[in-house]
Amino acid sequence: MERTELNTLGEFGLIDRIHSKFTTQNHETIKGIGDDAAVIDVGDKYMLISTDMLLEGIHFDLSYTPLRHLGYKAVAVNVSDIAAMNGIAKHITVSIGLSNRISVEAIDELYEGIRFACEDYKVDLVGGDTSASHSGFVISITATGFVEKDKITYRNGAKPNDILCVTGDLGAAYFGLQILEREKQVYLANPEMQPELQEKEFLVGKLLKPEARTDIIHELNELGVVPTSMIDISDGLASELMHLCTQSGVGAIVFEDKLPIEDQTMLTATEFNISPITAALNGGEDYQLLFTVKQADFEKIKNLSDVLPIGYMTDSKAIELALTSGGTTAIKAQGWNHLEK
Repeated sequence: MERTELNTLGEFGLIDRIHSKFTTQNHETIKGIGDDAAVIDVGDKYMLISTDMLLEGIHFDLSYTPLRHLGYKAVAVNVSDIAAMNGIAKHITVSIGLSNRISVEAIDELYEGIRFACEDYKVDLVGGDTSASHSGFVISITATGFVEKDKITYRNGAKPNDILCVTGDLGAAYFGLQILEREKQVYLANPEMQPELQEKEFLVGKLLKPEARTDIIHELNELGVVPTSMIDISDGLASELMHLCTQSGVGAIVFEDKLPIEDQTMLTATEFNISPITAALNGGEDYQLLFTVKQADFEKIKNLSDVLPIGYMTDSKAIELALTSGGTTAIKAQGWNHLEK
């Protein structure tokens, strides 16, 4: 039999390949594979379902990831997927794979973080599973939530001239990872050395304990604004924008000087000799929301303190960055490919 290597497809190519082999069997299934969450018709509302798996050595390193933070993050990234459909998460299940090097006290720490996240996002832990693992620690969470049928937001609804918006700031989590990896190497070379993180707490915190932007969903709802498309930023702004454009059949212009980058991110970019724009576009793990709104609706949201317009959608297929120096350059997705880690 002919053998095809996984890295020739990439993560999204593999997902598309799997998707192409299945058709829906039940009329309640409104949306399956291909968005941030599946959409199920349950009567007067849509139920949203999302699953994320985190693997030791791929998504986290226990040498610098506190288990309490890991538990919190595992919940937050799933809540973020529900938010990206304009919904609110309500329930989670947690499944874990454990090796014998994980103690009972360590599991207590993990679930303490999960409990904090459940309290913060007002979700209920309603089940899960445990299993032995011979290849490290594995945590998989499934989240369910709900959204009004007339407020559901997919990736494929953007139209030319829609305003492209993003929440929060970008690139900080990427530099948080760079800092922790650097300090790990320093420690391995000399275990007597203590990590120097006092001035980097903002960046490290963005990586270890991201927050799902459910606050923005509530604010949009209060203003009566339903985004025309939306996605959460897990693999980098460029990658997520490409999903919106491809599925909506539009292009986009992003203004370089509008990308929200915090001062500490800028300073650390200089320290690592890495472009902050590159980190903002491709860093990943920001878990902010990228969405589009009609021009008429932008007037309603322009005063939201943590929502920033960064560009607009076009009727071409080009996805471009308008440079501060003048001219444009193509935006190419270079974010995380989980099959190549």
